[in-house]
Amino acid sequence: MKMNEILEKSKTYINKLVNSVWFVVIVCVVIFLKLLMFYNNTVAITESLNENTIIGTLCFISVIVALLLSLPNRSRIITSICINLLVSIILFGDHVYYTFSNNVLSIAQVSNLQYGESIISTLPMVIHLKQILYFLDIIILALIFIFKFAKIEKKEKSIKKVLIARAVSFAVGILIFGIVGIGYVEKGKEKSYNKNLQIREATIFGYHIYDIKNEFTKKGQSKYKTYDEMIDDYNELKNDYETKYGKEMYPFKGILEGKNVIILQLESVQEFVVNKEINGKQITPNLNKFLRDNIEFTNMHMQSYSTTADSEHTTINSIYPMENGMSFSKYYTNTYDDIFKLFNEKGYHTSYMHGNYPYFWNRGNVYGRLNLDRLELKEQFEDLSENINGDLSDELLYRQAVQKIKKYEQPFFSYIVAASSHTPFVLEGLQDRSKVSIDVGKYKDTYFGYYLEAVNYADYAFGVFLEELQKEGLYENTAILVFGDHNGLNMYNEEMMDFLKQVNPKLTDVDLKLNYTRVLCGFKIPGMSNIKIEKPINKLDVKPTLANTCNLKDTFSLGTNMFASKDFVCLNNERIITSRYYFDENWYEIKNGEIVNIDNVDSDTKKLLEQYYEYMKVELDISNSVSINNLLQKY
Repeated sequence: MKMNEILEKSKTYINKLVNSVWFVVIVCVVIFLKLLMFYNNTVAITESLNENTIIGTLCFISVIVALLLSLPNRSRIITSICINLLVSIILFGDHVYYTFSNNVLSIAQVSNLQYGESIISTLPMVIHLKQILYFLDIIILALIFIFKFAKIEKKEKSIKKVLIARAVSFAVGILIFGIVGIGYVEKGKEKSYNKNLQIREATIFGYHIYDIKNEFTKKGQSKYKTYDEMIDDYNELKNDYETKYGKEMYPFKGILEGKNVIILQLESVQEFVVNKEINGKQITPNLNKFLRDNIEFTNMHMQSYSTTADSEHTTINSIYPMENGMSFSKYYTNTYDDIFKLFNEKGYHTSYMHGNYPYFWNRGNVYGRLNLDRLELKEQFEDLSENINGDLSDELLYRQAVQKIKKYEQPFFSYIVAASSHTPFVLEGLQDRSKVSIDVGKYKDTYFGYYLEAVNYADYAFGVFLEELQKEGLYENTAILVFGDHNGLNMYNEEMMDFLKQVNPKLTDVDLKLNYTRVLCGFKIPGMSNIKIEKPINKLDVKPTLANTCNLKDTFSLGTNMFASKDFVCLNNERIITSRYYFDENWYEIKNGEIVNIDNVDSDTKKLLEQYYEYMKVELDISNSVSINNLLQKY
């Protein structure tokens, strides 16, 4: 048989297939395979897929099949291709974002497209070949039509049978969607704080349907609609915490009254880099010395799998952030009992500094509404000669920050946000590469290698900051609280795992999850030195801690004093970290990473774990209601 004949026969078969109902079946099978790939590379990385996920996904695909079969041939083919493309785009976006933040996209993030340049700069580091596979069949289909192996035929026959069959298919599709869709959306609602669990219980379809619905009905779904409804539960929670965890491990109440205070937030600096070497050199020599000489918190956790803005929101207000930076972009007009107000009432000169422009993450509006003595954004700095990834380099920011601070009335409170170690970590714009003092060796030109170099530069600049404070006579009488804002690396970054296994060959999945949320934290209290605190703390605790040590009047904080005995913290996606246990849908022993069989533990332990979970739910319900309904307007 000649090649031309084979080609013509192939075209005939492909054309018949494309214009038959089997085309819909094949497209839906391919969509199902894409969904399995997505699940296995995201929410099912560490455990087998929930049977509900598979059954629910098949039900949703059955709806698609039934609805497509109710359409005429031409419409059926075009619609099936469009649905396939849409699902591919959604899965690709969710997968890329999950690689970056261990989270899936929300419709609320549409407003974050204004920061597209920053987002795009990160994409090369988080896009992998397997994510492109979502579009492989689309490319094949495009080639089939481009090279005319098939053309969409119009097969319109006004036959009663056909019309009845289509009507039945449409009715079946709507019925399945009504029964299954509503049920799975409700499953998503039940797990509203935990996206991974939402997807496993409600499928990715159910999650996105619930997410869209939730965006328009948040006020109605928040637990507390008024301040009076909320405040009783808040007071009960705080009284419980005071009774159980109020005892201070260190007598630091009022120790900083009248002293200067600086909060320094470092971009993406995780705790695992502390006191670590690579090729014989310390990654963070200046931070290591600072922690040795002062108070080191080895177990501080971020509150959200999200942004720098979320870290700031949590720190200054002591409530959880709404996910994906929404606290700064959508709820910035809210009133909170913020930390600047507390210091202002005590007579401190207050300031906030960041080396980017006011529009970036809406900081001009967020901080412009607060009662600050000085708001120092990029426009307020004279020397803009060195920028790294669009922000003032940390060194340039620090040198000018100290010159500004020395002119402030004392005591002062200043919150400084550094950004040079921001993703994609390539230090584009750094003029003197000798300020990176480490050789990352085998990690050269990898995302992890870039990360280590960026953190090493951030550490160099931190050393400059301390030197400048000392030179201006500001160091001795100033308390400095320094911490990382959030993770810098994906939870399962291969090079990072290789690095961590060199220190801990028995690395467990729980270790990786804790490593992902744990950030560097150190606190200089003049006169106090060489203290190491290993209990879990978080950003919620910053405001009540400074209120305690500076004798400020703190009216509303969900966090507690870092120096008190509370032994657990929560994240805004229903994770709980205690001194011994970790909760992520199930309870795990931190020591060995093994799941805790609740039925086999003693009654006291079971009661304790249940209490942790209840506290977490109360905190999240209060925090979400406060943000969504602006319940603290009276403050």
